[in-house]
Amino acid sequence: MRAVTSLSVVVLASAGIGHAVVTSLDADIARVDPFKDMKNRPRAGHGMNVLLVGTDGRDRISQAERRAYRLGGAPCHCTDTIMIVHISEDRNRASVVSLPRDSYAMTPAHRDATSGKQHHGHPLKLNAAYAEGGPQLTVRTVEAMTKVKIDHYLEVDFTSFMKTVDVLGGVKICTSQPLKDSYTGLDLPAGTHDLKGGEALQYVRARHVDGASDLGRMQRQQRFMAALVERATSSGILLNPMKFRDVTRAVLGSVRADKGFGTDELLDLGRAMRNFSPSSSEFTTVPIGRMGYVVKGVGSTLRWDQEKAAGLFAALREDRPLTAHRARGDAVTVDVAPQQIRVQVENGTGTAGLGKRVDAALASTGFRTTRMPVNAKERTVRRTVVAYDPRWDRSAKSLATALPGSELRAVKGLGATLKVIAGSDFERVRKVRAAAPAQSGEPGVVRGDEVGCK
Repeated sequence: MRAVTSLSVVVLASAGIGHAVVTSLDADIARVDPFKDMKNRPRAGHGMNVLLVGTDGRDRISQAERRAYRLGGAPCHCTDTIMIVHISEDRNRASVVSLPRDSYAMTPAHRDATSGKQHHGHPLKLNAAYAEGGPQLTVRTVEAMTKVKIDHYLEVDFTSFMKTVDVLGGVKICTSQPLKDSYTGLDLPAGTHDLKGGEALQYVRARHVDGASDLGRMQRQQRFMAALVERATSSGILLNPMKFRDVTRAVLGSVRADKGFGTDELLDLGRAMRNFSPSSSEFTTVPIGRMGYVVKGVGSTLRWDQEKAAGLFAALREDRPLTAHRARGDAVTVDVAPQQIRVQVENGTGTAGLGKRVDAALASTGFRTTRMPVNAKERTVRRTVVAYDPRWDRSAKSLATALPGSELRAVKGLGATLKVIAGSDFERVRKVRAAAPAQSGEPGVVRGDEVGCK
């Protein structure tokens, strides 16, 4: 996930800011050659595939930051996060596929980067390939597992991640439930939060907030990626050359990339992605067929569902979206299904029949309305209100999503039935749906605008 900060360079370059500004930053990128002497590689597909790798890098963080953000222990010199980002040939879509670090993998024959010994192919956890053979073995192992040709390699550590988030001014994250992890120090109550660099690092590293462990963490990382893109594309940074320079310096200062990914590539790609936004992105994780697959000498691993994984990677090779495109009027994903939310509608205006119209529209979307709208005491309401008991706050947020522009108003003791006071601003009810429950080992695919704050 942390490597997504490198992708922000591409997004920022879309501002068309002068070539000299970006060229002056090219020297900040440390170069590696992950493709040296590679043979028998997969056939190139359409579009561009970037392997984004997040490494430990805690040896570059101060002792105070280590204590504050629970980064104790020795650096592991391994990959903490691995993702394939596919940029479509028309530069209108980014598909991000997370590869769990504990995935069962079989390396090709290689030379150990530390000992210099020649190894035959052998099983290991995917993140251990970096420790054994560095970027080159990581790329070779990923290509062997996915049959997807990797075009570029980007590697980012903790330091770059924290600096980038801070320079962006923080990233907004929403959570419907409290998130607490004693290992990382994460402690977020339910609600909306603007996370700065260190807090954001705790959020994306947390593995012990629920029973989903690494899979749950990857879903939070994807949520953060969508929020980061939203922040970069909506904050005016693209139009501010000085801010642009500061962000790219924060990213590039601790990035390693292949020799072919330079200034010209960044600018060309960036200019082609002027309209990139969260709705242009889609996120998923490789389908898992077996959890806790124990391998002698390796330990407990995650075994991919080979058939479903093959279909996923075929879509990348063929430059196909992972999800069918949905029109703007299609349903928005919410936490609580409308069928589980009971609603009493009140007409807060002098417009006859408005309460009945709102009730019917909510009912047609699936909400359990009373079908008996009444007039409110106050008949001069301008902005539609969703009144709710604080104990049903998730239901209230889901209902408010269906009423664009509505105001949430907590009312203690209101009970399980939410109240909608229709105002003169009412125009329509937006279709909403609850996210389909993920099957075991199959997290599904979501678009960036579905995992951001509603």
